[in-house]
Parts: sequence; structure tokens; C-alpha cells
Amino acid sequence: MTQTRPSARQPDQMRPVSFERHYTRHAEGSVLVSFGHTRVLCTASVDDRSPPWLRGTGEGWVTAEYSMLPRATHTRSAREVVKGAPGGRTHEIQRLIGRALRAVVDRRALGERQIILDCDVLQADGGTRTAAITGAYVALVDATRKMLKNKMIAKDPIHGQVAAVSVGIWKSIPVLDLDYAEDSDCETDMNVVLNDGMGFIELQGTAEGHAFRQDELDVMLTLARKGATELHAAQREALSRD
Repeated sequence: MTQTRPSARQPDQMRPVSFERHYTRHAEGSVLVSFGHTRVLCTASVDDRSPPWLRGTGEGWVTAEYSMLPRATHTRSAREVVKGAPGGRTHEIQRLIGRALRAVVDRRALGERQIILDCDVLQADGGTRTAAITGAYVALVDATRKMLKNKMIAKDPIHGQVAAVSVGIWKSIPVLDLDYAEDSDCETDMNVVLNDGMGFIELQGTAEGHAFRQDELDVMLTLARKGATELHAAQREALSRD
């Protein structure tokens, strides 16, 4: 008997995805991205000061910070500022976001300045890091468009698209875009970051149950490419609107 996903989606079906651009007033770029019930506010802020280690090089930087609101999940969690420092998971995710976005940025075209991407999870239902990367790209593009318009930079530093999606093995079935019910009960969980040429920027995969096989990996990567193609199209559509 074929298992039915908790959301009743097909194995290769994404959750509904949306981007609400210009979501906040002050940031150079901002977007509320939704992957189903997961919602992440991504803002892009331009800082005219480059990091100390890049001063004098003529190159800029793109970095990210990630956080989850106390009641983004089923139970309240303490703010990390109360704990004194971000946890290991937070460090890992924000470094991932930064790496993913730098992969499609010509840092020399930025000049000696940096763009800081803040990704704040308002509501979590699985896939917060993949939603953050996908939404942060849209915020980043809006910020660089504003920089071009204001003649802060001479050419567009963005040279491609980047999106991220989760795949996994749930109840022995390879599935695309895991929600919380699947993520918390899956045998394999993988996050895949791809550019619009279907090149892999990063793979993060873990077997929670049995070790996954080559044929299962191949199916998951095929699903990831399908999801990324849809996400890239959604990004382009969102960015085409004024």
C-alpha cells in the first residue's frame, strides 16, 4: 500500500511558494518568503564598510545572520541573545546562507562594501534554511538593483540565481520539500543548494535511519533539481513585478 504524505502532496510536489517583496520599509531589499506554512523574513542591508580583512582589496562581501522567533515552533524557545551567544545550529545555517549567496555574486563589482542578509524565521514548518536561502536571493537582487539605481556600483554584481530545497526518504519514499511532519520522521534528510545552471553549490545529507543507497541518492537529486527549477522560475516571476 502506497503511503500518503501528511500534506497529501505527491512525492515530487513542492508546497505552495510565494514571495512578498518590499515587505519592510527601510531595508534596501526585503521579502517575506513562504514555503507552505514556513515563513521567513529576509532583509538585505548595504553597509559601506567592508570587513577588516578585505580592506584595500577592492572586493566586497556578502554575509548572513539567521534567527528563529521564540514562538516560531510549537513551543516557545528562549531568544539566543538571552543565552549569550548563537547556538551551533544557528552558526551553521547562517554560514550556509552566506556561502550560497556568495556563489552568485561578483564581489569585486560590489566594491569595498558588504551586504548583510538577515533571515528571521517567523513560523517554522520544516525547510527554514532552504526557504531562507531562496528568499534571501530575492532580497539580495532588490538591494543590488537599488545600488545600481543610486549609482553606488557601476555594474550588476549578480551573475546567476540560487535556490535551495530539501529532499528526503520518508516511509521508504523519496520526497521533495519536507514539512515538519516528514522531517521529524524521515529516514534520510538532505538540503540541496543549486544555481540556475543546475550546478550544485552545497549538499547536506544525513541518514537518520538506514544508510541511503546510490539509487536513492540519484532519485533525491533528481527531485531536488525539479524543485530548484520551480523555485528559480518563482524567483524570476517575483522579481519581474515592480
